[in-house]
Amino acid sequence: MSEPTTSTGPSPDRSPGGLLQSASSTLMRVGGVFITVVIVMAIFAIASDGKFLIPANLLGMLRAMSTIAILGLGLLVVIVVGEIDLSFANLYGLCASTMAVVWIVWEWPVWWAIVAAFAVAIFWGAFNAFFTAITKIPSFIATLGSATLIFGMTLYITNTKRFNYLFPDPGQEIDPGQIEIFRGLANQALPERFPMQAVWMIGIAIVFWFLMNRSLFGFRLKAIGGNPEAARLARLPVTKYKFAAFIIAACMACLASLLDFSFIGSAQPSAGQQLLFPTFAAVIIGGASLSGGRGSVAGTIAGALLLAVLANGVALLAAGPFAQQFMLGTVTIGAVLLDQFTQRRRGLI
Repeated sequence: MSEPTTSTGPSPDRSPGGLLQSASSTLMRVGGVFITVVIVMAIFAIASDGKFLIPANLLGMLRAMSTIAILGLGLLVVIVVGEIDLSFANLYGLCASTMAVVWIVWEWPVWWAIVAAFAVAIFWGAFNAFFTAITKIPSFIATLGSATLIFGMTLYITNTKRFNYLFPDPGQEIDPGQIEIFRGLANQALPERFPMQAVWMIGIAIVFWFLMNRSLFGFRLKAIGGNPEAARLARLPVTKYKFAAFIIAACMACLASLLDFSFIGSAQPSAGQQLLFPTFAAVIIGGASLSGGRGSVAGTIAGALLLAVLANGVALLAAGPFAQQFMLGTVTIGAVLLDQFTQRRRGLI
């Protein structure tokens, strides 16, 4: 007996014409973001009398963009599968703090401290997936609650302290060789002072592109997010894929936090909280749909670049912190409105 093919919601159009239309839509969206980036950069260059285009400023902007992009690629997987994760920003702080405590306070070897940080990330990713996929709590609520739990755990294990591996507290000694190993993750001397974190971003983006566009995992991920009911009727492992998505997002939050910890030298409990909305905005600007089933790696990178350009330009012009918040809020709302408009044009809502 054949499997039923009816469903209660719209299914992705997998015909050649539908795939061509989807690819064309993605290309136009990404191209539009890059054109916007060029225009905004030109405006900031003129307004700052050319200071915006100084190589040191551009390289610093690229490094800042890398953090948002790495976080955004993890979030992209969750959004594509049709869920939301509000905990990754607090998990960013917990992972860096976990490594700091294990390495600096407990004096474990640096590699074990890194493993401990990723173990924490995997646990919380599975925690989010359990309450979303097993108990069927909406992911917005589940991850909002876990974000609070994660921040509370961060305050507990750090005792609200800030840690710096270059200047540890009296009585704490760190092997200089281990410091060099950890600093090397994000402070390698590359030609033209190209930021090491951007190298990580490029490598991760390539991996995610193959994962999302050239693997069965990516195809099924989009199918589940595009139509969960049809995916269940087709006997796709929906629960398994949602666990994988949340764990991937958690690991990307951990990696981004450790790279920043390596570069900056310090970790604090509240680190990462300011990255929540920029990361969401970058993913949505890049074409990911909040209803699931749609999103691209190139779009996420483009969105991260736009957010980094805007943040850097506003800071360079010394417009004040309120201007950056206004900008971020406006861009986020605009991105969601664009997503809703696009879906209505395509007849999905």
